[in-house]
Amino acid sequence: MVKFETNASMAQGGELMIDLTHHWVGILCLIVFTASYLLVFLEDKINLRKSKPMLLAAGIIWGCIAVYYTATGNNEAVAEGMRHSFLEYAELFFFLLVTMTYINALMERGVFDALRLWLVARGFTYRQLFWVTGGLAFLLSPVADNLTTALILCAVILAVANGHKQFVLASCVNIVVAANAGGAFSPFGDITTLMIWQKGMVPFWEFFQLFLPALVNFLVPALIMQFSVSKEVPPQHGLLDIQVKIGGRFMVVLFVSTIITAILFHTILGIPPVFGMLTGLAYLKLYGFFLNRRARHWQHKNDNPPVGEDANEFDVFSRVAHVEWDTLFFFYGVIMAVGGLGFVGYLALTSELIYNQYGFTAANTVIGMVSAIIDNIPVVYAILTMNPQMPHEQWLLITLTAGVGGSLLSIGSAAGVALMGQAKEHYTFMGHLKWTPVIALGYFASVGVHLMING
Repeated sequence: MVKFETNASMAQGGELMIDLTHHWVGILCLIVFTASYLLVFLEDKINLRKSKPMLLAAGIIWGCIAVYYTATGNNEAVAEGMRHSFLEYAELFFFLLVTMTYINALMERGVFDALRLWLVARGFTYRQLFWVTGGLAFLLSPVADNLTTALILCAVILAVANGHKQFVLASCVNIVVAANAGGAFSPFGDITTLMIWQKGMVPFWEFFQLFLPALVNFLVPALIMQFSVSKEVPPQHGLLDIQVKIGGRFMVVLFVSTIITAILFHTILGIPPVFGMLTGLAYLKLYGFFLNRRARHWQHKNDNPPVGEDANEFDVFSRVAHVEWDTLFFFYGVIMAVGGLGFVGYLALTSELIYNQYGFTAANTVIGMVSAIIDNIPVVYAILTMNPQMPHEQWLLITLTAGVGGSLLSIGSAAGVALMGQAKEHYTFMGHLKWTPVIALGYFASVGVHLMING
C-alpha cells in the first residue's frame, strides 16, 4: 500500500473539501466534462470551435459545485478553489498572449517569409525540413519552453509548405513530439517540470538525466513518420524578392531578449516567468512607437514618399487582435473544468487507485498516458499534493511521462492545442490521432531507456 503524506481531500488553501465523487454533483460534473471533450474531438466534423463546449463545461461544473457548497454554508472554499485554478490560467494566458503577439509581429514584418526563402535557397527537401524543424524543436524547447518553440517552428513550416498538406501534418506532429520531449529534461521546458523542480522533488541538474530517454521519445516516431514526407524540393517561384520590413530582424532580438528576461526573472529573482514575458511585451510596444515615429518622419521629409512606405508603420494592438483567441479560451475551459474535477475529488481518487493498484512504475507510465486526455498540469499537481513516497528514479519517471505523454493526442499538450489553432486547416485532432500508435512506440521506448539508465 502506497503511503501519502498529505490528505488529498484538503483544498489548496487548507479548507477541508468534501468528497463528491459519488454524489450527484460529482457525477454530473464528470458527465458534463466528458460530453464537452467529445465535442472537442468532433470539432472537424461538426465545425464547432473547441472553446465553446469547454467554456460552457467550466461554468456548469463550478456552478454545480457552488450550489452544493452554498447549501452547506461553505462557499468560501469554492471561491478559493476557483481562484487557484484561475490564477494558473491567468499565468498561462498572458504567457501565450505575449508569445502569439511576437509571432504575429514577426509574420507581419515578413521574417518567416524570409526564413522560408533561406530554407528553400539551401535546397532542403520536404523531408530534410521535417528533420530540421524537429531537431530545432527538441533543442530549443528546454530553453524557450515547448509551447513557444512549437509556435515558432510551426510558423516556419506553414511558410515553407506551399500547400503541401501531408508535409504540414507530419511536421506539426513531429514538432509537438520533439518540443514536448525536449521540454521534459529541463525545468524551464514545461510547466510540470517547473512545478516538480519548485517542489524540490528533483534537483535542477538531475533533470538532465532524462536527456537520452527524451531523445529516444523524439527519434523513434520521427524515423517512422519521415517516410510519409516527400523528398521533393519546395518550389522557389515567387520567393526571390521577399524583403523583411524595417524592424523585423530587431524584433527577433527582442523576442529572444523577452525569453531571456523570463528565465532570469525566475532563476535569479524567483518571479514567475509570465512577468518576464509581459516585460518583454513592453520591449515590443516601445519599439513599435519608435518605428511609427520613424515612418512619420520619413513621410514628412518626402513630399512624394514611395508607395506603400506606410507599411513600415507598426501597430502592436493589431498583432494582439490576430492572436488565436479560440485557443486561449479553450485553455481557460480546460484548466477551470479540470480544476473543478480535482476539487470534487476525482483526480486524487484516480491517482490513489492507480498507485495502490499497479505500483510506481506502471502507475507513472499510465499517468503519463492519461495526461494526453486530461491536462498534465492538474494531474501533476494532484500527485504533488498527495506526495507519494516514491524513490528518486520514480519522480524522474513521472517528470518524463507527464511531459511526453501529452504527445499521444493533439489536445494532450499546450503545444498541440496551440498548433491546432495555428495550422487548423492541416493539423487536426484526427490527423494527429493516426500517428498515435507510432508516438506510443516512442513513449514506451523512452520509459524503457529511463529504467535502464536511471532505474
